[in-house]
Amino acid sequence: MRDMWDYLRLEVRRTLRDTGFVIGGIAMPVMMYLLFTNIGDSNDADWRTASMVGMAAYGAVGSALNTGGGVAEDRALGWLRQLRVTPITPRRVVAGRALTGSVTVLPAICVVLLAGGLVNGVRLEVWQWALTALLLWLGSIPFTLLGLGNGYGLTAQTAGVANMVCNLGLAVLGGLWFPVALFPHWLRSVSAYTPTNRFAQLGVSVTQGHAPAASAILVLSVWLPAFGSYAVLSYRRNAGTV
Repeated sequence: MRDMWDYLRLEVRRTLRDTGFVIGGIAMPVMMYLLFTNIGDSNDADWRTASMVGMAAYGAVGSALNTGGGVAEDRALGWLRQLRVTPITPRRVVAGRALTGSVTVLPAICVVLLAGGLVNGVRLEVWQWALTALLLWLGSIPFTLLGLGNGYGLTAQTAGVANMVCNLGLAVLGGLWFPVALFPHWLRSVSAYTPTNRFAQLGVSVTQGHAPAASAILVLSVWLPAFGSYAVLSYRRNAGTV
């Protein structure tokens, strides 16, 4: 197990040193959150809280997908081929990448939550802060698998474009940037089945003082194996090139 943990530490350090990751995955969600909640004279506490969760979810999704971009770059550089001659098994390599994605989403989540509490004056109980962060962390796993599927199945350039399209599309459609209540009726119906919409609902429910809806957990439970299967199939299809 030690070789896997050493690999995990290496990948986490590499990711956190990536300027693009720090700007796009951490700084951008915070700036967007503060901008969206401080335009005009609006001082709606509920909106600032809901937007805080939405932008934390947006940052988590972007950070999770970024894991796949790293995989595609490593394929192009031959790093994954080098790993194949080490004692680390392919299963542990994939698991290490998945764990890397799970770890690197934490800064995006925590920084946005800190901005909500320290800058926008969002007030929650200690257990609500902790549980919101925990649920957003656990709920980001399907998006890490989606990113890995793109990374193993696409080239570095196309994986980056695919991850960006997935991130922006799922964020807008899932209501992470703007309230779903502003959507047309038909779009609200579609949004309810997106993983990002239900992902954000996990945290919003906690900030409102109640448990996440069973429907949110059900929808995410469907997307988790779907994205997981996509990652596995992409890896198997391109096993000869990694």
